[in-house]
Amino acid sequence: MRVRTMWIAALAALVLTAPMPAAAQPKELFIPLLVYRTGPYAPSGIPIADGFVDYFMLLNERDGGINGVKVVWEECETQYDNKQGVECYERLKGKGPLLVNPYSTAITYSLIPKAPVDKIVVFSMGYGMSAASDGRWFPWVFNFPTNYWSQASAVIRYIGAQEGGLEKLKGKKIAHIFHNSAYGKEANPTLDELAKKHQFELSLLAVDHPGQEQKATWLQVRRLNPDWIFMSGWGVMNQVAIKEAASVGFKMDHLIGNWWSANDSDVVPAGEGAKGYKGAKGKGSAKKEDLGAPLYNRGLVNAMLTAEAIRTAMAKYGNKPLTGEQVRWGFENLNLTEQRLEQVGMKNFTHPVKVTCEDHEGNGPVLIQQWDGKKWNVVSDWIPPMRDVVRPKIEAAAVEEAKKLGYTMRDCAKEK
Repeated sequence: MRVRTMWIAALAALVLTAPMPAAAQPKELFIPLLVYRTGPYAPSGIPIADGFVDYFMLLNERDGGINGVKVVWEECETQYDNKQGVECYERLKGKGPLLVNPYSTAITYSLIPKAPVDKIVVFSMGYGMSAASDGRWFPWVFNFPTNYWSQASAVIRYIGAQEGGLEKLKGKKIAHIFHNSAYGKEANPTLDELAKKHQFELSLLAVDHPGQEQKATWLQVRRLNPDWIFMSGWGVMNQVAIKEAASVGFKMDHLIGNWWSANDSDVVPAGEGAKGYKGAKGKGSAKKEDLGAPLYNRGLVNAMLTAEAIRTAMAKYGNKPLTGEQVRWGFENLNLTEQRLEQVGMKNFTHPVKVTCEDHEGNGPVLIQQWDGKKWNVVSDWIPPMRDVVRPKIEAAAVEEAKKLGYTMRDCAKEK
């Protein structure tokens, strides 16, 4: 609550606790919120949902909505379960949603085929199908500012820098401990390609849902004795992994979680053993000395990007309730500059984003933060992804994924 109050105060808003009306009216902008405030992933899901709600409350209380058009929302509990997530989407799509944030890679995969039919934008900010970053094939899906493949490449770039250069990775052992789901597996192809390119030894260690039992995994870690570990965890899996890493004596500053594995709730339960643990951040960085709760910040930034995409659409179509097609245009033409970030109160909170027809990722850089036992501290500059490796993979994968769905490629020159 301290972190939430701090950030809303920084944005000159009142933090309210009353829920918004559920039903969207014709003069309003309806945004469904697929959340998981209960179940094994609640420690991660709650702060994200709070970030969303607080930012939309801010817009309504301070500005009367987006350009004066009220935002309304309705939460639907998914428990991070694919079936429940799809049921939530089907139940709420009749209310005229402009977009959906699935907040699950598996749910995202399930909703992608529905998007062009229902004309509802799928905004999977930094998660979901990395191949959908190619907007020529996936016009209704956006995952800016950074996808999983870019994040993985930036983490390897960081590890290389710590070793004295990427060439120093030759012969090193790097393990990827991942949630055994579509989400956790998403980075594996990129890591495999980078292992071949830079000649490091890659070990892939899956952890089954929900991740409370990891003894066997960390016995493998002890046997493999990797130089570095990259972790794509979620919920309770992160807490258990950090505790297990400490129990086997792994060097905590050589354990890097992705941006779903770097929240206060992941490290606090491990106590002193979590000191030195690192995590990647591709979203709101806040001040280096006062990061706040990363997943709450993530929800806040996601809501801000959503609002700015809608505002972009309004610049063309007018300050009124919009259609899904108009909002899609706003997402595809979003150009969030440093000047605009300062205007919305988020200077130094996150980085600029520019989206195009061809590129729905935006190619955002990544920060590495480290837990000192009390707070997160940024320990790197912005690290650019390996565009030369990632973009060709995206384009090739987009063709294959689009074939499965019967999509054809757009001519972006005609879209301008």
